[in-house]
Amino acid sequence: MLLSLVLITISFRAGSGGALHRVEGAGATVLRPFEVAAERVARPFRDVYGYFAGLVHVKRENSRLKQQLNELRQTELQGQSAIEQNRVLRAELKFIDSPRFPADYAPVNTRIISWASEFEQEVVIAAGSDSGIKQDTPIVTRDGLVGRVTDVTGSAAQVTLLTDENSAVPARDQTTRATGLIRHGQSQGSLLLDFVPKEANVQKGDVIVTAGTQSKQYPSLFPGGIPIGLVTSVGQTDTALYKQIQIQPYVDFSALDAVTALITHKRTPRAP
Repeated sequence: MLLSLVLITISFRAGSGGALHRVEGAGATVLRPFEVAAERVARPFRDVYGYFAGLVHVKRENSRLKQQLNELRQTELQGQSAIEQNRVLRAELKFIDSPRFPADYAPVNTRIISWASEFEQEVVIAAGSDSGIKQDTPIVTRDGLVGRVTDVTGSAAQVTLLTDENSAVPARDQTTRATGLIRHGQSQGSLLLDFVPKEANVQKGDVIVTAGTQSKQYPSLFPGGIPIGLVTSVGQTDTALYKQIQIQPYVDFSALDAVTALITHKRTPRAP
């Protein structure tokens, strides 16, 4: 160790042109062939180690993917079995289902030709019964629910907007599935989600959609799953039975232009 320290000290003091550096260069030159030979001898062993290590990793990954694939196949088979069983049971029970959105609906795209006034939340669209539109046909835009048809002629139809004071739509929280009734809000263009129990976990930012028919006694005129709006505030008092939930609608009712009527030939539910 002492000799090594002495040699290192001499090497630093001698500079790059000193005798010791020349000896080091000569030694490195002499030993270079042995270093290259050792490298060439060791390389195949390193390559073999790397190959087997990679092979073990690939085998483990392959085994994991096979297991995952088998699980997905089992899930798919169970799903197909459940679908077929559901179809058979519905046929045996002669089950009559309401239309499903959007699978059971065809769009009729049209334009608004008469706009709502400040006091009447109704519009007239340039399509009517000649295009398959009927009473209570849902009207939407790409943003969400607009309202429903309340009067129809051959070439036009009157649409009562969601913001009308007489409008009421069964709705649900897409996250928690809490249900309530969408009604017009206190300010122009705002909405309320009413009759939601206090124990329901509705949060600000939750997405509200149409609930569809929840019971035979209270069938909905709208298919389930049509977007309505976002929850902007949730409040409750000790004495109230229900939460106070404000909704910001997706549709800008002050800038309506083109809309879509959802047409279905499937039987829709009616109140008894």
